Parts: sequence; C-alpha cells; structure tokens
Amino acid sequence: MHGYGPMPQQPTTSRPSPATLTTVRVILVALTVLSCGLLGWAAMLRLAIVTRRPRDWFLLVVVVALNVGLFAFIMATPDDPDQMSDAAALFMMLWILGLLAGVITYYLYAEIRHYNALGAQAPYGAPAHPLPYQQQHLARHQQHQPQQRQPQQHQPPNPYTAPVTPPTLKPAPRRLDQVRAELDELSDYLRQENKDSRDGEGR
Repeated sequence: MHGYGPMPQQPTTSRPSPATLTTVRVILVALTVLSCGLLGWAAMLRLAIVTRRPRDWFLLVVVVALNVGLFAFIMATPDDPDQMSDAAALFMMLWILGLLAGVITYYLYAEIRHYNALGAQAPYGAPAHPLPYQQQHLARHQQHQPQQRQPQQHQPPNPYTAPVTPPTLKPAPRRLDQVRAELDELSDYLRQENKDSRDGEGR
C-alpha cells in the first residue's frame, strides 16, 4: 500500500536515435548477406535481446539450427564443383536464399515494428500536466460527490467588545423660524411707524 505521495514510476526503455538504428540494421543485413546466411543468427540474437519475446528466442534457435545444418551440408559436399550434382547445388542454393530472405525480412519487420510501438506509447506515469497524488485523488472524489451548499453560520457577539452606538444626528439650525420671526418684527415695526406718522398728520 502506498501513502499520500507520488506514485512510483516504472522505468521506461530508451529508444536509440534513428541514425544508430539504421547503422546497426545495415551492418547486420550486410553481415548476413556476405556470409551467405551463416551469420544470420547475429541479427536474430539482437532482435531477441531487444524485444525479449519468447517467439524471437525460439526463432533464434531455429536459425542457429539451420545455420549449423547448412554448414554441415557445405562441408559434406566435394570441394570440386564438377563433382557436385545439380540437385545438391540447387538444394544448397535454395537453402541459402530461403535463409537470407527469411532472416532479413523478419528481422527488419519485427525491429521496426517494435521501435514504432515503443515510440508511439507514452511513458507510464507521465501525464501532460502532472499532479500530485493527493490532488488527483481529491479531484476524482469531488467529481463523484455532489456539491452541497453549506448553511451560513451566524457568529455570536463577542462580549469583550464594547457596543458601537450609532452617531446621533444633530438637528439642523432653525434658520427658517428665525427669519420668519425677524420678518414679523420688521412688519410690526413698519406698522408702528405708519401709525405714528398718521397720528402726527392728524394733529
């Protein structure tokens, strides 16, 4: 069991550069052709090591057996070509051609297919945007769990804080009443002046 931490990553097989792969293939194919198929086991050995499949190891054993049989057949034939029968020469030629075609074709096909599949698949444990294990687990949990609204909590008043009293609004000055009183006094004064002036004219 793993705790809350990054998931362990499996080691990935590094792919050689295309130039290296091409050079190795050319060398192994040329070696197989120049040896008339007797060294075809080298290409099959590399293929079995690279792919690590039981079928390729089995084919390696078959190629080694065919090479041993071909070598034994060549050693059993007379050194003088004139003494070799046409059937023996034809059989040896078909053996060599079949071995060359089979080894070269299968080696190139299997290795190219293996490296294409290796380059197509993404490395294990390397997503486009890596996230820690806790965030991935939390994101999956939030997706499956419906979102619930939390009720609003009323905070109780703090007894240690003094209550804040709202400021009292001061009444506006009674300017209008003052002006009205002054106008009344002025009108009384004017009426008194008019009355005094009339009394003086009557005398």
